[in-house]
Amino acid sequence: MIIRPRRLRRTSHIRKMVRETYIKADNLIFPIFVKHGKGEREPIPSMVGQYQLSVDELVKEAEEVRSLGISGIILFGLPRVKDKVGSEAYAKDGIVQKAVAAVKETVPELVVLTDVCLCQYTDHGHCGIIQDGRVDNDATLDILSRVAISHAEAGADFVSPSDMMDGRVKAIREILERDGFKDTGILAYAVKYASSFYGPFREAADSKPQFGDRRSYQMDPANAREAIKESLLDVEEGADIIMVKPALPYLDIINQVRSHIHLPVAAYNVSGEYAMVKAADQQGWIDGEEVMMEMLFSIRRAGADLILTYFAKDAAKILATHER
Repeated sequence: MIIRPRRLRRTSHIRKMVRETYIKADNLIFPIFVKHGKGEREPIPSMVGQYQLSVDELVKEAEEVRSLGISGIILFGLPRVKDKVGSEAYAKDGIVQKAVAAVKETVPELVVLTDVCLCQYTDHGHCGIIQDGRVDNDATLDILSRVAISHAEAGADFVSPSDMMDGRVKAIREILERDGFKDTGILAYAVKYASSFYGPFREAADSKPQFGDRRSYQMDPANAREAIKESLLDVEEGADIIMVKPALPYLDIINQVRSHIHLPVAAYNVSGEYAMVKAADQQGWIDGEEVMMEMLFSIRRAGADLILTYFAKDAAKILATHER
């Protein structure tokens, strides 16, 4: 007898009937960069189709995102002024705080997440407070907690610490509970590698370190067991969602994290992954849409429940109009 697996691939309807992995717009979260000003929609050269938006333009973008069925956005702020402690990151009139309030007023059902970090806001470009020429872990926790509370006060549904300081999820959870924000969730960048795939983001967010690098606090790309340790620590400290970043070079890590924890798992399909596809598509070397969907399927197949991706709008439009 000949075994014929192709019977299950014969037509599009059969393929759909037996499909193992699905992507829905609900699985996607769209990252957005927001800046001061009005009527600002500044293209990001290294990220074709992405922009730095003023709050009024952000609101329009948020309305479009929701109309596509995408459940959430995550906001990254560009401050007016940087200083050594990143003070605009926790200012009540800071750019992210204004952006959150505007989006929740206009599109209240859209889930709003906020990046909690200092790299965009500090004049040195590091994710924490500098003491004696190095990033001081414990001195940074208080500042991160202040940032998280300011975002919660503005109406954020989730705060998302991305700094990789030890103990920051616990510190943020405690202050949220203490100040009456028990329903504000934490999406923790639990497994964030010191990756070369962040280059376009650092241009978009103007967050390149002014000295050294981030290898003393972001993870070594060679390590896998450490990812499970970091994930379990953040679960213990009170995270609601655990994230792996980047996605594509770390599909094995996503899969391992998924097998070890029982919370939702997110993965960040980062700027470098996006930029490579867009650049190759522009050159005619690949079919950008097909590659995009194949990438997103690989991330879902690895075990991610949620994908933070700059492809979110493009993918949602395809999902709405084509059988995948």
